[in-house]
Amino acid sequence: MNRKLLLLGSFLMLVGPLAAREKTDVLVMRNGDRLTCEIKGLDTDVLHVSLSYVLGTISVDWSEVDHIESKQLFLVKTQAGRVYTGTLGMPESEGARPAKIEILEPTSQVVVLDKSQVNKMEETAENFWQRFNGQIGLGGIYNKGNQSAQYDLSADVVYPRERWSASAGYTSNFSSSTGASISTRNEIDLGAERLLRWDNWYYTGLADFLQSTVQRIELQSTLGGGIGRYLKNSGRLTFQVTGGLGWQDINYESGVAPPLTQQVASALVASQLNLYYFDKTNLNVSALLLPALSEPGRVHFNLNTSYYIKLWRKFTWNITFYGNWDNRPPPGSSGSNYGTSSGLTWKFGNR
Repeated sequence: MNRKLLLLGSFLMLVGPLAAREKTDVLVMRNGDRLTCEIKGLDTDVLHVSLSYVLGTISVDWSEVDHIESKQLFLVKTQAGRVYTGTLGMPESEGARPAKIEILEPTSQVVVLDKSQVNKMEETAENFWQRFNGQIGLGGIYNKGNQSAQYDLSADVVYPRERWSASAGYTSNFSSSTGASISTRNEIDLGAERLLRWDNWYYTGLADFLQSTVQRIELQSTLGGGIGRYLKNSGRLTFQVTGGLGWQDINYESGVAPPLTQQVASALVASQLNLYYFDKTNLNVSALLLPALSEPGRVHFNLNTSYYIKLWRKFTWNITFYGNWDNRPPPGSSGSNYGTSSGLTWKFGNR
């Protein structure tokens, strides 16, 4: 337990919210309302802004925005998968002419985009530490009747840049009950992604480290990489698929029939789905399929699903389902470990 708290503490020390800046951005709505504010970003067709006289962040329907101006640096992403960095401006709309966004890049080059093609904007900065986004979640259950207890801890952080991004995540599940052995599951996953010159194509690498007492896995290390594509990349839905190769090194607890260590070369198929509804709820589903090449017929499958409901400011309530399966585990070991959890999540950075 102390080791987990130390890990979480180290994790939090590496990240932090963006430093507060002056609220000098300009936001003009189609009905003529004009606000001086701080534009936090655009996500799921919702523009997030902060006002000096309003607590927290307010959400604005992107389709109702007529004009914005900001000298803050932003990462701007389009539905075609292209990414730009620069300050923001919008020429005044004339009649039914589609609204445009002007991005002044650090090289002084101006990029003009249709507003409808922009699906995400994130504040960024020259300062390294101010570029991180992430979230931390915690949940727990206790039942006096059978002396059962369960806790769940999760944390993740993302470092986005113009052409690439990197991420790290940690989840821990603990459960105990009278008359049953203690069950633990800990997982660390790392990933990086870089856009290719073709729209919505990218190459990626991943690393996953899993410990599971239910499956008697002491440490399962998974390394892989491949090429992927965003099949859908809009403000309310993103869906991406990756194909490549993977390698697994699995160390089982002592007492498991030999071999205690297994090494498996596999094909890799990964997918991720994100659904959003106007800053109120969102659904994240990620799946990883590893059909073994060195052991034909053996398959590993990992699934993580999270549903978030916004409560207040940057706090959400989450319901999560996790699971990992192996159709050919060693004798005496379980081929699966899955479960659900629920708890409170706090987001930091520009999320």
